[in-house]
Order: sequence, then structure tokens, then C-alpha cells
Amino acid sequence: MKNVTVIGSGTMGNGIAHVFAQNGYNVSLVDISEPALQKALATISKNLDRQVAKGTLTEAEKTTTLNNITTYTKLEDGVKTADLVVEAASENVNVKLSIFKQLDELCPANTILASNTSSISITQIAAVTKRADKVIGMHFMNPVPVMKLIEVIRGYSTSNEVCNAVMTLSKNINKIPVEVNDYPGFVANKILMPMINEAIITLYEGVAGVEEIDTVMKLGMAHPMGPLQLADFIGLDVCLNIMRVLQDGFGNPKYAPCPLLVNMVTAGHLGVKSGKGFYDYSGGGKDLVLADRFKK
Repeated sequence: MKNVTVIGSGTMGNGIAHVFAQNGYNVSLVDISEPALQKALATISKNLDRQVAKGTLTEAEKTTTLNNITTYTKLEDGVKTADLVVEAASENVNVKLSIFKQLDELCPANTILASNTSSISITQIAAVTKRADKVIGMHFMNPVPVMKLIEVIRGYSTSNEVCNAVMTLSKNINKIPVEVNDYPGFVANKILMPMINEAIITLYEGVAGVEEIDTVMKLGMAHPMGPLQLADFIGLDVCLNIMRVLQDGFGNPKYAPCPLLVNMVTAGHLGVKSGKGFYDYSGGGKDLVLADRFKK
């Protein structure tokens, strides 16, 4: 596999494109928005500059990496020669099902179709295609160029051949793949999201404040980032969507999202992406500042 198409040029999409391009793959980056594509290329260039500054990449390697990426606004143009497609669109089941229906019709018969979904059933996604054996999950971690893990999710019909090919490919881009089965949240988010939700419940019930909760988890549990700051980083809307997938998938009230999380998303306080969540990011500085709502 040498030709990889990435669908979606947001945070995850541009990170996935970056990693494949840096490791010598021909990358087609597809997004319906040309400005979004240009922003993605600028982000990739900036991240490559950081690697150059650290001495882990040369200027020549940076140039080669950028030259390995071609952008498209039409899906049919971006997938014509794809050996692998990695979908990195929004974490919305209807959006993903629509994209995979189109991919099944437009891609060559041998193309492997992967989703970067963090919680949605690979089996459900595969069911809208005529190549369920070639549909698989590749759950990259954010930030993609830095984080080593790829959760490789086998759908009910994913073939051994395709799974083995994706495991090998993941190693070829200097990642560590871990094979998991297709159940709501997989492994990462089945464990992580209830913990984040419980931290929000702890705040909601007045047990402790934002900084106190994050400090306990950082100093007491050796987490590099507190759960509330991490929720802001992931996006509170994404956290809410994943909790709803867990709740629907398992039918267990323990997965019910905290009312505070629901209200914050409804109000548009989504974390870093909106400038305000549990912390306030509107100042642009590196120092965390509590959002007005949570100041004592």
C-alpha cells in the first residue's frame, strides 16, 4: 500500500495525513472546504517546523513530506487510486454512514476502508458497504504525530488478511497498533470517557472545583493532564457524543452523560475549539485560566 486517502482535514485528519506523508506514502487529503484544506497544510507545515527545530527532521525531509500531500475537494478525485482510505470526519454516525456508502461506490474494489471513529460501531459502518470484509477501525490518538497508539478495531466481518495488513501498515508509520474487538467505545473510550464523565459529575455535585479535581488526578494518579482539562482538549461535544454511544450501546444508566456536560455543549462551551470550557482559552496564553462560570 502506497496511496492513502484521508477524508477530513481537521485536527485528526491533518495529523493522520502528516504521519503517512512523513513516512513516504502518497497522501490525498480530501475536504469539501478549500480554506479548511489550506489551513490543514499550514498546520502540518507548522508541526513539521517544530520537528526541524528539535532536530528530529531535516528541511529536506519537511519539503518531501509536504510534497507527498495532494489536496482535493471532490471525493471521487481523491480516492481514484487509493489503496487505503482513512475517514476522519466528525464523530456522527449518519455522517460516517453516508461517507462509507460513497466510498464503497467510488473506490477500487481492493481498497481497504478504515474509520478513525473513537466509538461508533465498525460493524454498523461496514454494513452499508458491499465490502464488509475490507472495513476496519484505525483509531489514532491526538496529537497524531506524537502519540504512538493506534487502536485497530475489527468489525464482525473484517477479514484476517485486512486486519494483518493494517497492523503491519501501522508499524510501518512508526505507530504501535493494538487489536481490539468492536464494542461501544472499544477499549480507550470505554475506560476514558466514563472517567471524564465522573470527574464532571464530581464537579456538578460540588465535591470539589475544577482545579482541585484536575490536581488530584495529576498528582495522585500520575495523569499528565487532569480529566477536565483533557475533556476541553478532546472537545466536550465529542465527549458527549461518545457517552451517548456508550449509553445506547450498553443500555446501562452508568453511562448517562452528566447534566452539566449536556448544558455546556448546548451553550456552545466546547473547550479549546470554542475558546471556553472548564477553562478559558480565549486569551491565547499558555497558562490555564478557569472559565468565569467556575471561578470561586
